[in-house]
Amino acid sequence: MVDITQKKSTHRTALAQAVVKVSSKETVKAIESGSVPKGDVFSMSRAAGFLGVKKTADLLPDCHPLPVEFCGIDFSIKDLEIQVLVTVKTFYKTGVEVEAMHGASVVALNMYDMLKPIDKGVEIRHIKLIKKTGGKSDIDNS
Repeated sequence: MVDITQKKSTHRTALAQAVVKVSSKETVKAIESGSVPKGDVFSMSRAAGFLGVKKTADLLPDCHPLPVEFCGIDFSIKDLEIQVLVTVKTFYKTGVEVEAMHGASVVALNMYDMLKPIDKGVEIRHIKLIKKTGGKSDIDNS
């Protein structure tokens, strides 16, 4: 693990994305109407994403445990694609981009799990960092 003991805490944010593509409009309608057999896809996936963000350091050996002071998860649907956006914020010595990307991937995996009984063509695409602020470098890929 990298030594961060000499680093100063700053306000850190990260925005990450995942895209879940379904294979039919019927799947989108089931999500929107809340009729997916495993339950409310967005609520369950949001909860899974929160856990994913908070457990990042438990699963990725080089990640420092850090205080997650905010996590927001938003969804938007366009045609057959569901965009997942995960925002993570902290005031700490190291960034939260891996936590945000991990959260986005867990959200997408949970959506896949919930949708697989009704749609065999679900795909997870484009897990990536969109933007990060704080520390030495700011990155904006939007």
